[in-house]
Amino acid sequence: MAVNTRVGATTRNAMLDTIPTSIGASGRLRIYDGTQPTDPDTALGAQVLLADLALSATFAPASSGGVLTANAITSDSSADATGTASWASLTTSAFARKIDCSVGTASANVIINSTAISSGATVSCSSLTITFPMQGT
Repeated sequence: MAVNTRVGATTRNAMLDTIPTSIGASGRLRIYDGTQPTDPDTALGAQVLLADLALSATFAPASSGGVLTANAITSDSSADATGTASWASLTTSAFARKIDCSVGTASANVIINSTAISSGATVSCSSLTITFPMQGT
């Protein structure tokens, strides 16, 4: 039998609204190169941390329509390394990964100024959204 889970709007929003609590105050948006791990519980391997941006003390307001949209994110004025950004992770202030997601200049969870990051350059994030679909696969 096929999996055909469907989640109502109130439940989707409630699930998304647990993310800011999971991240806590002063969380981080960390941008990496390389292959995105299977999930946040999978240890990092050869991926290189390219940039580390500070999330707002309150990461996001309540979700709406199954979408959680982050508050403003502080730019990293001095990138950690040179490379091509391929994924990002939302972490606690102690760098425990909670959510891994896509990064790009368009059509991604995390929208940044450029995926070509140079050590010492400024990396800025103009948008971060997480969507919970109405229907699972």
